[in-house]
Amino acid sequence: MNIIVCVKPAPDPKRWDSMQLDPVTKALQREGIPSVLSPLDKRALEEGLRLKEKHGGKVAVMAMAPPSAKENLMEALAMGADEGYLLTDRAFAGSDTWATSLVLSKGIGKWGTFDLILCGSYSLDGSTGHVGTQLAEFLGIPNVSQVVAVKSIAGGILRAKILVESGYRILESPLPALITVTRDINIPRFTSLFGVIEAESKPLVTWSALDLRISPDDVGFRGSLTRTGDIFLPEIKRKAKMLSGEPEEMVQEIIRKIRQALG
Repeated sequence: MNIIVCVKPAPDPKRWDSMQLDPVTKALQREGIPSVLSPLDKRALEEGLRLKEKHGGKVAVMAMAPPSAKENLMEALAMGADEGYLLTDRAFAGSDTWATSLVLSKGIGKWGTFDLILCGSYSLDGSTGHVGTQLAEFLGIPNVSQVVAVKSIAGGILRAKILVESGYRILESPLPALITVTRDINIPRFTSLFGVIEAESKPLVTWSALDLRISPDDVGFRGSLTRTGDIFLPEIKRKAKMLSGEPEEMVQEIIRKIRQALG
């Protein structure tokens, strides 16, 4: 099987308090903030590696991100991916999910024939859950979302267990297809020292907008179909009142005030 895993390096959550917004574009200013692989992307990669171990073939990992994301792709290669592809260009900056999906579809088209694409159900930062579905539309292939287990792949048919509001459902889809995974699908493996060493000798290719034959007018802020209206923190006003007395008395006072507030 030829498997492609799309990942999104996102700003490290430990540094989110250091990020600023561009006052004009409302985009996150990520300079100086290290990026990490989203937890769901790691699960997508883990599932791809397990399928390769079962069915044979290779796993390529692909990201649209700044040049610094090479470190994140090296981590994916150390986990076991065979090849890494970084789609990076200043023209891609500010792309919404539509433009991002377009870039990824061009990268996948340049990569070649595939059987399965895996993505996380949503990213660590934007959390829109749009890219997997939009990417499948660009590629003209079926999309199976919210996958909690790949039950089988045989005879060109994928059987997957998916999460729905009322429980679970088993879906079948012809290949090639794209699936988005949930956190319940697996637990990613640890990266070994041997994996880190081996990653140094694996292909890590960089493609620009020119390489992908993408016009700057179709990506970035100019090519995006959505715009951020505004982002702000809501003002939170709280009243504090100190209680005194015995614990039993204070509990009764709290209960009385809650009932009073509820009317």
